[in-house]
Amino acid sequence: MEKKLRVGVLGATGMVGQRFIALLEHHPWYEVVTVAASPRSAGRIYEEAVGDRWKMTTPMPEAVKKLVVMNVNEVEAVAASVDFVFSAVDMTKEEIKAIEEAYAKTETPVVSNNSAHRWTPDVPMVIPEVNPEHFKVIEHQRKRLGTTKGFIAVKPNCSIQSYAPVLSAWKEFEPYEVVATTYQAISGAGKTFKDWPEMVENIIPYIGGEEEKSEQEPLRIWGEIKDGEIVKAAEPVITCQCIRVPVLNGHTAAVFVKFRKKPSKEELIERLVNFKGLPQELKLPSAPGQFIQYMEEDNRPQVTLDVDFENGMGISVGRLREDTVYDYKFVGLSHNTVRGAAGGAVLCAELLTAQGYIEAK
Repeated sequence: MEKKLRVGVLGATGMVGQRFIALLEHHPWYEVVTVAASPRSAGRIYEEAVGDRWKMTTPMPEAVKKLVVMNVNEVEAVAASVDFVFSAVDMTKEEIKAIEEAYAKTETPVVSNNSAHRWTPDVPMVIPEVNPEHFKVIEHQRKRLGTTKGFIAVKPNCSIQSYAPVLSAWKEFEPYEVVATTYQAISGAGKTFKDWPEMVENIIPYIGGEEEKSEQEPLRIWGEIKDGEIVKAAEPVITCQCIRVPVLNGHTAAVFVKFRKKPSKEELIERLVNFKGLPQELKLPSAPGQFIQYMEEDNRPQVTLDVDFENGMGISVGRLREDTVYDYKFVGLSHNTVRGAAGGAVLCAELLTAQGYIEAK
């Protein structure tokens, strides 16, 4: 790419906004030129607006420190300064829907980490290795919005990344019933141990709205486009429990699966390690070379050892074995704020750019 695309980050002062900024620091295609946040942060330079709330382990990039934070609600002004935006705003669902559509209608593509539009029928919700064909629904969305370049695309919930791609790799064996329990890191709530001390040595067996997302969103990913809308798949039926655990980054899932065509363990592992998609074929900047790794050790994957596999963009699987009630069970691990949030959205943007959906204004 001769000239980098100009990127805006909406909700730039929050944890996911910070992760976007950290991931994009040396990006070969994109340059963060605009940071936008709530009116209370607007008008201040970014490092002052964030203050002591920088939550990344890497330092704040020098290039953004002196950027003046814009008011995210001043849509026309923000949109005029960028080619596209990443959205990580902290608002109500209805407010997010409205503001993301407002940006799209300025002919500014929106790649969102938010959940508000995940069930909007003509908005693609994509894991780039799994269902890139869903981006084709954008042409129908543009007709509805009355745009030629503007649109909204979203990535799915962080909790499903540790098992939905695994089940996708096993699609030929027809998984039809799944039980999953996810053990979710506190950064999924935008927290660190410093600002959530009650999570130290604690487990909370409830995360609002998470179980429904974990059960339903994979079905939309495996769905198909009909009459300009994405219709979710009927199977596999998934039931899920979501538990908050005292881990900073990394969502782990313990999963049980029934198959119509029962495979061998060796077949399942072979499908995992060879599973790849368009991001790998196109060698996109953020694409993991190895999307899913299988670990033979009984005590892997572990958060402390494996969460940063492929810079947090890969998925680690272990403990695959036959089960006495279901056919097989396994443990999966993914990085919830990289692959599961900002990194997954960046990879979506890269594929949208490679396919011509995102371009310079």
